[in-house]
Amino acid sequence: MKTFLRLLITAAFLFLSITLLQAQAPPHPNNGAAPSSGGGNTPVGAGAPVGSGTLLLIGLAGLYGGKKVYNMRASLEG
Repeated sequence: MKTFLRLLITAAFLFLSITLLQAQAPPHPNNGAAPSSGGGNTPVGAGAPVGSGTLLLIGLAGLYGGKKVYNMRASLEG
């Protein structure tokens, strides 16, 4: 019974904490400036390059897979 009560209290806390832990709204486009200020529509966010990170991730995944295959072949041979 004590375990059930602890589980019930934990579940209730997590369920009720949803109202307290909401994310902030995204910033207004144009850094809060009016649309007629001539600044144009700037995208929300920074526009960071994705290509370099993708290539790095693919390369690391290839190295990890190669290491797993190497270890598997080494364990089968001896």
